[in-house]
Amino acid sequence: MPVFELGAVKIEVDEDGFMQEPDKWNEDIAKALATTEGVSEMSEEHWKLVHYLRDYYLKFGIAPMIRKLCKETSLPLKRIYELYPSGPAKGACKVAGLAKPTGCV
Repeated sequence: MPVFELGAVKIEVDEDGFMQEPDKWNEDIAKALATTEGVSEMSEEHWKLVHYLRDYYLKFGIAPMIRKLCKETSLPLKRIYELYPSGPAKGACKVAGLAKPTGCV
């Protein structure tokens, strides 16, 4: 199993860089994973998206559909791609410590 390491952060990830143990997620891990997505500094909007994804995932066990994500966060899809260039499924879900989504987020 690959290991992602940045500074004090050391976690097991899959071949795509998604956490293997989402229950170990914290904001320091999120900041470290964000660097793999080209995000050098987490803004309020970055955190809003990450916290929504985590809350939804912890409640329902899956990532939300993209329409729901945009509606509930009031962030248009274009803005989400500006925040996480690789998109809500790959980038935002990875930073939020979710498992790799299987469908369209």
